[in-house]
Amino acid sequence: MSDTVVVGLDVGGTSTRAAALSLDGARLGAGRAGGGNPTSHGAERAAAELLAALRAALADIDPTRVRAGVIGLAGAGRLLADPQGRAAFDQAWADAGLRCPYAVHGDALVAYASGTSAPDGTVLIAGTGAIAAQVRDLRLDRTADGHGWLLGDAGSGFWLGREAVRRLLTDLDRADPPGDLARRVLTDLTGATEVAARPRATAEAVVQAVTRRPPVELARLAPLVVAAARDGEPAGVALVAEAAALLAESVSRIRPPGATDPVVLGGGLLTGDTPLAAAVRAELSRRWPDAPLRSAGDGAAAAAWLAARDLPEVADPAALHALLVPPT
Repeated sequence: MSDTVVVGLDVGGTSTRAAALSLDGARLGAGRAGGGNPTSHGAERAAAELLAALRAALADIDPTRVRAGVIGLAGAGRLLADPQGRAAFDQAWADAGLRCPYAVHGDALVAYASGTSAPDGTVLIAGTGAIAAQVRDLRLDRTADGHGWLLGDAGSGFWLGREAVRRLLTDLDRADPPGDLARRVLTDLTGATEVAARPRATAEAVVQAVTRRPPVELARLAPLVVAAARDGEPAGVALVAEAAALLAESVSRIRPPGATDPVVLGGGLLTGDTPLAAAVRAELSRRWPDAPLRSAGDGAAAAAWLAARDLPEVADPAALHALLVPPT
């Protein structure tokens, strides 16, 4: 089986990662390029980044050995419904020398598969945005939230940043001395370390600093909240607890009580040792005590596994997952 190669791509708004693996688990090539999400960057630029990542991953491989591929990206449905965008991706695939078919899956499914081979379960992702999805037979069945910063994404990085600014503005309206988190936010937004003699003037400066930037940039304040929570700062601790409850509530919309299939946690806020990851794990364990919790891992390798599992020579997809997808 080692002559057979599969390719997986994990396409995000800031980076595109590709992996080429053989069915005996050997990682034959890897590539990385800039953001390749067509919704964020347009089809042509996204396809160019896709091609760059593919060429790097296939630099030492005969492309005719590749039997299947999967591209995972946010907004997969929009790409599939856009003939121009799909044509651009088709051309990039062909320009990389690939003649095999490829499938496009949502990034939530790829994140789920990066944490488990179980056909049924739930994935919860929190980064800049937030979404929960139910997986059935390794297909996205139902989703909750993921509605974007204007209408949803409760508990996300954007939500944390926005709420931290709101609490700062509340302190200023009340003329209360700002706490440690509020001071960090104030300094980040305005460069000031102290509140002006007129708190209203400081509040106006904060509002102007926020409105001058794209709204989604509020998400870059999330690390300040996480750091404050790690230090035990009361406002940071409270925000993290509220975010964890909101994320768990999103899961509860689509996951039955008492379910025992796995829950995979993905996104920058829920992977690694962060206060929000710990709070979400505790909340999920309280609601679903018998469900194993997993962390999302290598998305490109998971996409390659999704491509490989339907090949006729793959008799045991779960065993292949253990070979292709590094445990987290």
